[in-house]
Amino acid sequence: MIRLSLPKFSTLLASVLATAVIGATGMAHAQQVLRVSAIPDESPTELQRKFKPLGDYLAQKTGMKVEFTPVTDYAASVEGLITNKLDMVWFGGFTFVQANVRSGGKVVPLVQREEDEKFRSVFITTNASIHKLEDLKGKTFSFGSESSTSGHLMPRYFLLAAKLNPDTDMKRIAFSGAHDATVAAVAGGKVDAGALNISVWEKLVEGKKVDPAKVRVFYTTPGYYDYNWSVRADMNPEIRKKITDAFLALNADTPEGKQILELQRATRFIPTRAENYKDIEAAARNAGLLK
Repeated sequence: MIRLSLPKFSTLLASVLATAVIGATGMAHAQQVLRVSAIPDESPTELQRKFKPLGDYLAQKTGMKVEFTPVTDYAASVEGLITNKLDMVWFGGFTFVQANVRSGGKVVPLVQREEDEKFRSVFITTNASIHKLEDLKGKTFSFGSESSTSGHLMPRYFLLAAKLNPDTDMKRIAFSGAHDATVAAVAGGKVDAGALNISVWEKLVEGKKVDPAKVRVFYTTPGYYDYNWSVRADMNPEIRKKITDAFLALNADTPEGKQILELQRATRFIPTRAENYKDIEAAARNAGLLK
């Protein structure tokens, strides 16, 4: 048995305590970074531009450093959250469902835009012979990303409801990867028609990035739940509350709130819950897109 004199014991204890403090400080420092990303439904530069004021606002409200990391595709946003490489992600309804299923119910949707309670997709074309969904038979068509709610899942759902199977009844289908890319494909004549989310369509029209006299909407879907900000269930409850409260406090009456809400194309943010996306999950399973 090794016996230590009191001075030696005190020195050893001090060393152990110092190491513990340094370790705890390192852990606390690591937890002060909020790692954020979003599904790449628009170009990386546009996503960064939209997020910058929101990121600064969240840093101010939470006292944390906020880092936005673009991901290469929709699947990477799901993988990043459930493998603890990301702390919060802007998901579409379908990607939230994928993340929630993959994690065994360990993903929590915090807030959504008020507009996301009744989100819609639009079908667009330059072809003068296309006026309704049934007219797409034998035509070429572009969805957005395969994992997109508003650019694939729900457009496919409404096509199937119209007795039109895109895989067998269309001449060719493509996946552009993003909503703005779908508009470019239709406008450029690469496909006869395409589907995308109504928010991006309206933004492109307002920004004069597309001429609605040449590229026209011929069908708008009924509403469905879509986008939300999600975190893992194991996030510190205090941090989760700070983030939620920050979103709910955004108000268009302040210059800061007005800028953020306009960039996010939101009237305001409201609380949401996993149960809101049960219909999206059912649509995905019925379409064979959720294994």
